[in-house]
Amino acid sequence: MKIATWNVNSLNIRIPHLAAWLEDKDIDVICFQETKTVDENFPVQALKDFGYDAVFMGQKSYNGVAIISKFPIEDVQKNFPDDEDESPKRMIAATIKGVRIVNTYIPNGTDLWTDKFTFKLDWLQRLRRFFDDNCDTSKDVLLCGDFNVAMEDMDVWSVPAWEGKLHFTKTERAAMYNVKQWGFVDLFRKMNGDQQEFSWWNYREGAWQRNRGLRIDYIWTSPSLAAKCTDCHIDKTPRELEKPSDHAPVVAEFRL
Repeated sequence: MKIATWNVNSLNIRIPHLAAWLEDKDIDVICFQETKTVDENFPVQALKDFGYDAVFMGQKSYNGVAIISKFPIEDVQKNFPDDEDESPKRMIAATIKGVRIVNTYIPNGTDLWTDKFTFKLDWLQRLRRFFDDNCDTSKDVLLCGDFNVAMEDMDVWSVPAWEGKLHFTKTERAAMYNVKQWGFVDLFRKMNGDQQEFSWWNYREGAWQRNRGLRIDYIWTSPSLAAKCTDCHIDKTPRELEKPSDHAPVVAEFRL
């Protein structure tokens, strides 16, 4: 089974890109972030035409997450159990072929120690508690999405350029590492070692052309599921298209 995560930066706009990508790929499950569409306008029929069922929750101009699958989607959880209806749409979970998939669009934050920055840290604490309370490290569990944190030095194009900046502060990395300590394995690192690749490139300053990016899109799994992984890679093909998302999808393959 192949599972992908992709911050599409507006799903309806990327439907042609998605169609072109899927022509050459055999992806079973795709987790989208930043869908940027209210539920009434979610492209259900277009995705059915591609062969996928979908679960989703969205907002008009920001946030929004979805999981689409060729297989039955079960036991859907939208946001944290104690979130209000008006809470930002940032997490959706479902079970597919026995794998508990948790798809997240982790808050971006703004300047350090603003309200939005502390909201990000609090959200990550809640994410760790969610796994503590609802998931078992001995089961097949997958966490993926746009983490908005570059975890390691090799995940940024230049450590001096990013040191102490949003997405690469010690505080954010520590908060994200606390989530990882639940028992997660970073599949890209497991399968590719110290290879330096990125999943996000700024639209400005020729970042894509100069390969000045960050790896902030991840697929992490429980140890049992990591043992079944046969490949994990960043697919840059959609980033090369005209008017692309600023993120590239990450794809993992499992022998289930």
